Amino acid sequence: METITIGKRKIGSGQPVYIIAEMSANHAGSISHAKEIIHAAKESGADCIKIQTYTADTMTIDCDNRYFQIGEGTWKGENLYGLYRKAYTPWEWQAELKEEAERTGIDFFSTPFDRTSVDFLESIGMTFYKIASFELVDLPLIRYVASKQKPMILSTGMGSLEEITEAVEAVRGAGNGQFALLRCASAYPAVSEHMNLAAMKAMRERFHVPVGLSDHSMGSVGAVTAVGMGGSIIEKHFCLDRKIENPDASFSMEPAEFAAMVKDVRAAERAVGSVSFGATESEAENLAFRRSVFVVQDIQAGGLLTPDNIRVIRPGYGLAPKYYDTALGKRAVSDLKRGTPLQAGMFC
Repeated sequence: METITIGKRKIGSGQPVYIIAEMSANHAGSISHAKEIIHAAKESGADCIKIQTYTADTMTIDCDNRYFQIGEGTWKGENLYGLYRKAYTPWEWQAELKEEAERTGIDFFSTPFDRTSVDFLESIGMTFYKIASFELVDLPLIRYVASKQKPMILSTGMGSLEEITEAVEAVRGAGNGQFALLRCASAYPAVSEHMNLAAMKAMRERFHVPVGLSDHSMGSVGAVTAVGMGGSIIEKHFCLDRKIENPDASFSMEPAEFAAMVKDVRAAERAVGSVSFGATESEAENLAFRRSVFVVQDIQAGGLLTPDNIRVIRPGYGLAPKYYDTALGKRAVSDLKRGTPLQAGMFC
């Protein structure tokens, strides 16, 4: 399916790019911050605000052995359980945030991480879902979400082609054809040379679904390039201010940055346009500066048209150059002045 429908929006080839602002942990434990983020995302041009639905206990166990320690990267030194306790969005906020988004006029959805979070989101009327890159291999979860027969967006960061194929088959096996795939470099922050956006295009061609980019890099390069390569969805982490301390701040965009990205994305999709040949409206007046056949020496009636007295030059008011050879050797039917655009009725 080349397009999916989320609410009143069609997403896919030929449709406007769907831009998602990911709140994640940027609320920093404050529901007022969360609501501010919703409004700021709308003002910055986002089509949608996304949250995540989990608790530390639904993600992992409270254990301090080496398997549960983060040794490298943005969260180096953190314990998984402690990180998720800091980063999660309280479930008691989520219906209220959904209502706030609806009042604001921005779409709202969430990433569930286990069956209990899916059931909770169903209870508050969630209308579509995201599967995170790290859960791409959780086929039981994917099947359960797909069974709700609601649109889904799946991130494929770290996924092998086999794993992506298995996830796609899990969704389709549940009878759900309303889904899209996002290319994602699951590093925080990501760097451009690891985005491999060619894989995004390959997913669209292989699975025949809308594709896009879940972008953890800073700046607009990845997003704009993805749009140029046929991406229909862009997701970026969004914060009010990176100075507000939380686990996701360092790789999130502030409102002015996000708005600039949206502007770049909209310009990119206009530049991509649609398949069209011939002069555009803005080019039409320049057709006059193409080449055509002109009389370049005076020719008397009955005179031969030769390479000396007719030439292909600019501007474009005479015969098209493809008729030049046809005109050579013919005779003028009347006197022709130098600088006259040659027309079909002027020779025989």
